[in-house]
Amino acid sequence: MNIIGISAFSHDAACCLLQDGQLRAAAAQERFSRIKHDRRLPIDAFRYCLREGRISLTDVDCIAYYEQPVDKLSRQLWARQLDRSSALDPRHALNTVVDGLGFDGPVHTFAHALSHAASAYCYSGFEDSALLTVDAVGEWTTIGFGSAEGDQLELFATTDYPHSLGLLYSTLTAYLGFRVDSGEYKVMGLAPYGEPRYRRLLERIITHDAGPDLRFDQRYFDFGPGSGAKMYSPALVALLGIDPRDPDQTPTQEHADLACSIQGLIEDLLMTRVRWLHEETGSERLCYAGGVALNCVANARIRREGPFRDVFVPPAPGDDGAALGAAALAQMALGGGRPGRMEHAHWGPRWSGLDIRHLLHAPLRSHTFDEEGDLLEEVARRLAGGEIIGWFHGAMEWGPRALGARSILADPRNPDVAQRLNRQIKEREDFRPFAPSVGGDQAHRWFDMDAPSPFMLETCPVLEPETLEAVTHVDGTARPQTVSAEWSPRFARLLDVFGRRTGYPVLLNTSFNTRGEPIVCSPADALRCFVASGLDALILEDCLIDRHGIPSSWPDLFAHVDVGSGKDDDQPRRSNLYAFV
Repeated sequence: MNIIGISAFSHDAACCLLQDGQLRAAAAQERFSRIKHDRRLPIDAFRYCLREGRISLTDVDCIAYYEQPVDKLSRQLWARQLDRSSALDPRHALNTVVDGLGFDGPVHTFAHALSHAASAYCYSGFEDSALLTVDAVGEWTTIGFGSAEGDQLELFATTDYPHSLGLLYSTLTAYLGFRVDSGEYKVMGLAPYGEPRYRRLLERIITHDAGPDLRFDQRYFDFGPGSGAKMYSPALVALLGIDPRDPDQTPTQEHADLACSIQGLIEDLLMTRVRWLHEETGSERLCYAGGVALNCVANARIRREGPFRDVFVPPAPGDDGAALGAAALAQMALGGGRPGRMEHAHWGPRWSGLDIRHLLHAPLRSHTFDEEGDLLEEVARRLAGGEIIGWFHGAMEWGPRALGARSILADPRNPDVAQRLNRQIKEREDFRPFAPSVGGDQAHRWFDMDAPSPFMLETCPVLEPETLEAVTHVDGTARPQTVSAEWSPRFARLLDVFGRRTGYPVLLNTSFNTRGEPIVCSPADALRCFVASGLDALILEDCLIDRHGIPSSWPDLFAHVDVGSGKDDDQPRRSNLYAFV
């Protein structure tokens, strides 16, 4: 049985394939279109899933869609969130899916929050669990509380729109001058630089109990179609008494204090609800998803201070991951049972060493290593010497984190590389931290953590912050990835080799992309990013390309890519690199 899961038309559109009961492929559309957070129908990701499954369109048994279009339209009409150009046909989304993919079989739809819940529980390996979903909004639900046992999931309580922890955090994200649906992590990174001076003011707009009864004073918000990405009203500006930050303005101490205030408030509101859910279900396990589950600082508090013994957050807890949840729900509805536990995140496309060698027939000086050990020794030597290296190996990661397949690597002991990464390569704000990767059996020596973190979704204290300076945030924490030798053998061996050379089996690991672009997907993406950035070297599987080996004519081939706006009728326009390679 072949089931396709689809999420689309909000943000982070994605597609997955469940084949004979197990996950076979999953990828976000942005990786192929090169439009960050691409919301359009994930046609390219769909084609990849068919290729990976070695099936054709006629082999697909059904499509599972991640929300209920009729319910979503009812909320949009109630909230007057539709402008004149919007489609009022509740079948519009499904018709677009069917027509765009050319599919004439059954399409099953599932509630947005339930798709989020299933994206965690159905891949957790737990036999039973409490369920928590927290995001901006799907149809109506903004927080879902539930339980699951075997193949049965239910949400027994909800908090509904317009009362939303996700929208509250996004509103303050916009207030602080960052882009909604992509800049929330910047607020989280800025928060440790501040003090919670605005906490009591923010609490004035909220009334709540310990459970689902959570309400926000709507005088302080503006979610209408004419508000754009602002989301806050003049009343909120008057309440806080500070001007909203212009995106081009350097954050001030007031902005850091506001970030600290909203981060702490969100954490406490989440912790209250986690404890209530535990009391209601009596479960020792929690499965947690939704866009707010990307807040790794809050996740760490839920694990460390919360009442649950086990916590599972999937590698893509946002709308992209809801495609996996919908597919699992369809599979169970058809009597197929749940997929197995998700042990790793490598569900995207891969290229062989032969593919790379064919690509490098271009006039580019490179070296191919016949022995993996020689390659790893050379990479470790360069990293220990202060080089910053693009690392492309194996199947692309699923979710927003680089986990050793499409990564930029550097020495975690060297603060100079962190500054160079921020200012010259990633072109991002200095207050944003970098994450470390560490072998799973070595993690306890360098980080205060009591459970594996394979998907890089929790923070913890660094045990030697004065040494691992490049990956330690201002509050003494880091967001580590624990690397499994079983699921990421080459990356795990690189960590071992670097550890033998330096005494520290830890690497700075950040996403392989430059500002405003998704993580690279293909070798061509990696080459373009390498040439356009200040990386010292690039590893493409078994090939090493040194920056000094780039012919002087090559930068002209990497002209600016006009990637469009991400609207449904807008297509990206590639640079001539793609034709060249």
